[in-house]
Amino acid sequence: MAASRLSRASAVKALQKEFKELVESPVEGFKVTLTDESNLFLWDVAIFGPPQTLYEGGYFKARLTFPPDYPYNPPSMKFISKMFHPNVFENGTVCISILHSPGEDAFSDELPSERWNPTQNVRTILLSVISLLNEPNIHSAAHVDASVAYRKWIESKGKEQTYERLVRSSVELSKSDAIRDGVSVPTTLEDYCMASRIMMERALSENKTLLDCDEGDDDYCFGSDDGYDDEEDDEVEGVGGDNERGGPKDPPELSSSSAAADTNEAFLPRSTSGKMVQYSGSAASPQKSLLEEELPAPAAVGETAYYRPRPPSPYLLSQ
Repeated sequence: MAASRLSRASAVKALQKEFKELVESPVEGFKVTLTDESNLFLWDVAIFGPPQTLYEGGYFKARLTFPPDYPYNPPSMKFISKMFHPNVFENGTVCISILHSPGEDAFSDELPSERWNPTQNVRTILLSVISLLNEPNIHSAAHVDASVAYRKWIESKGKEQTYERLVRSSVELSKSDAIRDGVSVPTTLEDYCMASRIMMERALSENKTLLDCDEGDDDYCFGSDDGYDDEEDDEVEGVGGDNERGGPKDPPELSSSSAAADTNEAFLPRSTSGKMVQYSGSAASPQKSLLEEELPAPAAVGETAYYRPRPPSPYLLSQ
C-alpha cells in the first residue's frame, strides 16, 4: 500500500504542476478544467475546431482520465460531444499512438517511439489531438464507417461528401454545448487565439483553489477521494504494504544532454501513422519563440530543463 500511495502522490504532484502550466500558458484551441476540484485525475477539455478545417466552428467536449501511476502510463481520452472521426470510437474514446501504453505491441505497426513515454505530457497530447483532427490515420481505424467515408472523400477530392456532411453535422450539434457554456466559437485564426486566452482566463478563476496551492504541500490541496481505493492496494500488494509489486517501475535515467538529443522522437506531435505533421509557413528562418519551448523535466527525472523543437501553432495546419 505504501508504494501505491507514493506513486499516486507523485502523480498528483505532476498533474498539479501540468495543470497550472496549461492554465497560465495555454495551448491554442483548448480549455482545461477539473471535473471535480477534489480529484485531479479527471480533467474536462473543451476543444475549438481549428479554422480552415472541416471542424471549424465546432466546440467539442472531452474528458481525460489519468492512471494512478501517471506519468509512467498515459491517460485515456474520451469525447463527450458527438465526434465522427476515423480515430475516435463510436463511444467517443480516442485512439492515437501517444495514448497507447509504452513498449512494443505485436499486433500494431506503431513504433515504440510513437507511443507514450514518461517524458510526454498533456500539452503534447492536446497538440497531437489537433493534428489528428486534420490528418486521420485510416490504416489503424477505430471507426470503420468514418474511415471508409474519409478515404472516399480524399480519393474523390471532395466530390463524395458523406464524410464532410457527417463531420459538419457533428459541428452543428456541438454548438448547443457552446451556447449552454456561454462560449463564442471562433471561426478566424485571430479569434481562435483570442478565444483560447479568454477561456483560460475563465479557467484561472474557476480553479483558483488549485492554482493557489503550494506544490510542496503534502496534501496537494485536494480531498482524499481521488477515485482509487487504498483497500484495493492491500489486495494487490499483500498484507502490511511491504510488497512493492504494485509500485511504479524505476524512472528512465536521463541527463539533460540525452533528453535534448531525443526530443525529435519524444516530443514532436505525430499523426497516428507516424508521419510528421505538415505545417504551413516558412521554416527556413523561424522565430525561436515558435520553434523552441522550455519544458520542465518530469518529477521522476529531476529538475533539469531542456528544449524541444516546437512547430508553429496548430491552427496553421496545412489542409
